[in-house]
Amino acid sequence: MNPAPELPRHLLENLTTAVLLLEQDLQLVYMNPAAEMLLAASLTRFRDQPIALLFQEPDSGLDTLTQAADSGHPYTKREAQLQLHNGDNITVDYTISPIAEHSSTQLIMEVFPRDRQLRISREEELVNKQETVRALVRGMAHEIKNPLGGIRGAAQLLERTLPDQDLKDYTQVIINEADRLRNLVDRMLGPRHLPTLELVNIHEVLERVHTLAQAEFGDQIKLIRDYDPSLPEFMGDKEQLIQAVLNIVRNSMQALIESGQSNGRIQLQSRAKRQFTLGAERHRLVCQVKIIDNGPGVPEGMLENIFYPMVSGRAEGTGLGLTIAQAALQKHQGLIECKSRPGQTEFVLLIPLDTSTSNEEASETGATP
Repeated sequence: MNPAPELPRHLLENLTTAVLLLEQDLQLVYMNPAAEMLLAASLTRFRDQPIALLFQEPDSGLDTLTQAADSGHPYTKREAQLQLHNGDNITVDYTISPIAEHSSTQLIMEVFPRDRQLRISREEELVNKQETVRALVRGMAHEIKNPLGGIRGAAQLLERTLPDQDLKDYTQVIINEADRLRNLVDRMLGPRHLPTLELVNIHEVLERVHTLAQAEFGDQIKLIRDYDPSLPEFMGDKEQLIQAVLNIVRNSMQALIESGQSNGRIQLQSRAKRQFTLGAERHRLVCQVKIIDNGPGVPEGMLENIFYPMVSGRAEGTGLGLTIAQAALQKHQGLIECKSRPGQTEFVLLIPLDTSTSNEEASETGATP
């Protein structure tokens, strides 16, 4: 069937907006290339098929489309969640416009993806929060370390004048506690050196973490590897990346062990993401590493704050592991996201492969030569 003669096919096929044409019974007549790309489907496969085979709205089925077909009135829906035929989920705005075609009614559906805009907003908010935290930590570190240096120096001078060794034990307590607090502040600041740039294979990083995790936790947790061998090498600091991934894997392992789960498992997964947006910048190629565990999940009230220093769900945790990991990724112009529900927690590490870490970026994150 020829789609809407009033709209020449070549105009539809060159639109960047996804457009679909449906019969009144919601069978697909036509979709343009933009719709094929957005919905990850071909017109050849789904032509004359019910639209329900192409996508569903888990919350409302296809009620909006049915209402438009029955009433003859246009409908618009914002931030609709579509579950595609391949299992993927996308967020879109869409408009349904009924049109009279001979003796029947057809529906024009215009679909506008929202995932990119929502991702940009979410990641910009995350980056802004992290920059605020780094500025706060740097200021706090300055205010804490200066008095600590004075306390430590005074304790050393006092120790030299004390005749009794038993009394010197007290000055040693002061010195040791001052050193402990200074080290804690240094850890909050993250690595104090510029990234050492070299060609990095992300799978060497993951294999090193795999080996370290097995040595530390033995066979208590099952580690699963799922790698994409097509990922190219990139310029980065291997040691900082190893530390970032290891911090997350340790957190996952400790959560699984403390929950008493008998079938705990962690998956290390690597994938290439093409034409991917990080913040407001679109990258040609991005390395995506997922660390997925089947543990109890991150408490909902803590999820938005887990990358802040001193935030931990464990009584003995310092709350610095994820902060350090996020700082390391940002020095590679990437970031870490987290999605969690009981039974599945995903930490997603994103590193652009079409750019290199710069000294300027490193200095902005608080590293010093």
